[in-house]
Amino acid sequence: MASPVGARRVVSREQVVLGASRFFLRHGTVDMDRLATALAISRATLYRVVHSRDGLLGDVLWLLAERLLVRARQQRRRGGDDGVLEVTQRFTDQLRGSAPFLAFLRGEPETAARVLFNATGGVHRRAVSAQREILREVHGPGAPWSPSALDQLAYLYVRIVESMIYAELLGGAPLDPDLAERAARAVLRPSG
Repeated sequence: MASPVGARRVVSREQVVLGASRFFLRHGTVDMDRLATALAISRATLYRVVHSRDGLLGDVLWLLAERLLVRARQQRRRGGDDGVLEVTQRFTDQLRGSAPFLAFLRGEPETAARVLFNATGGVHRRAVSAQREILREVHGPGAPWSPSALDQLAYLYVRIVESMIYAELLGGAPLDPDLAERAARAVLRPSG
């Protein structure tokens, strides 16, 4: 049965994020007008559901990153600090191979920086939380850090990885991967 003319279509945030993720994978961006059309909703409804493009982009980027991170964690073969670095290497290799993600970074560097690093997008906060879980998972119950130190360690580790991945976006020149790995290893060593 067809909807009456002018009837509102109800759409959830999850549906919008999934639709936006598909859009992002095809186009390397999220155009709100075209996304609303693709979802068969008005632009006003789209904004009512997601509130902001930055927030939606943050959800999209995290959803896609989380998939890569799950795969990297499943492929991990080592434990300890080497296991943490292995997950990071697998994740960053997959991320650097993502044509839509690279198109987004090149096409919208200011938006990318805002969404990836500021609270608006929530990507950094979620990355720190995921890194905390990776550290726990890899080191097990005998992890050499207190809970508060683990939070700070996850934050610092993510900042190093972000610096490596987004060096060109942030400073114009790529970082030496060996130097970044040495810095990451140094952060992972418990102080005693």
